[in-house]
Amino acid sequence: MNIRYLGKMTRNKILFSLLSLLFIVPLQAQTIDEARALYAHNKYEEAKPMFEKFLKSYPNNPNYNFWYGVSALKTGESDKAIKPLELANKRRVPDAAYYLGQAYLANYQFDEAVDVLESYIKTQQRRKKDTSDLEDLLQQTKLNQRMLKGVEQVIVIDSIVVDKADFLQTYKLSEESGSLTYITNQEVDSTGQKPILYQTERGNKRYLSQKNASGFYQLFAQTKLGEEWTEEKALSDLNKDSINISYPFVLNDGITLFYASDSQDLMGGYDILVTRYNTNTDGYLVPENVGMPFNSFYNDYMYVIDEFNNLGWFASDRFQPKDKVCIYIFIPNKVKRTYDFETTPIEELRNLAALKDIKLTWKDKKAVEDGLQRLKFAINYQPKQTNNADFNFIVNDQFVYTSLRDFKSNKAREEFIKYQVMEKDLTSQKDKLKNLRIQFEKNPDKQKAPAILDLEKRVSIMHHEMQQQAKLIRSLELQ
Repeated sequence: MNIRYLGKMTRNKILFSLLSLLFIVPLQAQTIDEARALYAHNKYEEAKPMFEKFLKSYPNNPNYNFWYGVSALKTGESDKAIKPLELANKRRVPDAAYYLGQAYLANYQFDEAVDVLESYIKTQQRRKKDTSDLEDLLQQTKLNQRMLKGVEQVIVIDSIVVDKADFLQTYKLSEESGSLTYITNQEVDSTGQKPILYQTERGNKRYLSQKNASGFYQLFAQTKLGEEWTEEKALSDLNKDSINISYPFVLNDGITLFYASDSQDLMGGYDILVTRYNTNTDGYLVPENVGMPFNSFYNDYMYVIDEFNNLGWFASDRFQPKDKVCIYIFIPNKVKRTYDFETTPIEELRNLAALKDIKLTWKDKKAVEDGLQRLKFAINYQPKQTNNADFNFIVNDQFVYTSLRDFKSNKAREEFIKYQVMEKDLTSQKDKLKNLRIQFEKNPDKQKAPAILDLEKRVSIMHHEMQQQAKLIRSLELQ
């Protein structure tokens, strides 16, 4: 090779390297400044891939680790945030411990979260900083830590990610379970949802959420008297100042009420609570947290149980983008059973609590198959219009009987005749109750109130007995 040519080629390489240093380094600096500007304006989704690129080139840079970790946490990737925030915290980057605690919490690593937050609070206190918000976060973390020891064994048969704006369309309730509708004239709450109105199957009572004078959502109830609804009555036992309470649903017993609240003394965001109406005091019992896996550090709400189809629904924005929500469909337990905290591997328990993989809950495959079949029926069910029908009795998603001649099982036919008698008695009692309410509205008399309450209870019991009779008829007919 020509020596002069080789020297010229070497000089060109050196010159190219110098030019690269002149142009590429400023370009890199400009890009990191852009990423930091996006970060400063809370545009974490845009900033995250830029920080990730620099982190690959400089994996031990504490600031890159911090910025990327926070961006990952803010965009719902708490699992990816932990390692970089651990490095940033170890290198004493300011506030790294705070975000690391949140990342642990969001990833169900509650023991680690408590340790980091307690240490960070002590540091802030030595610096004479206000730690009241941090202490609230620590209490939420400790509550999550305790709840992990009692994760309910519930079968979740399906999960569907939908737009927040129309999440109710995923709830396929039977007519026997009442109805849910949006209250369109109200603003969205902190979950990004319109408040919800629940109306009972009988159409005589409804529960709704509306803003009070302080701007917080509270629960109200209305009763139908004749063709008119009474004034909205606040559920004062449940409503509290500076706390949002919404998403009501009542079981067919007319007593058990589920709702959601964003109180600071709960697990985080909205939590699902359950209470029961006490007829003796005309008030509600102290609410209970339904616990994991239904509740989490995120927003969890609109818990519904369809007793007719033995299916349940609830919504959660855990691990979801800002405009999405996941609807979990589960099989309600008649008796609550929990996983053994001492024998269940901690990673498995975390996944069960977070519902990261619903198939982990499929301990009983037959129950899952039956549940999916009931869900299919609920999704595909449409009331069938029949002319000259003696009655309309739904057997399954394929058959609606309109005459006693349709029954193939003699035993099922006999039980259906009993069902018709029960239906007639229930209609009679409903009419009686309606008349009593109208009379009471016109002439309020406290002595008549117990009779109305007793009759309401009797009607509720009769309604439940009819549902059980219908289940028996279907079982006998489909044997």
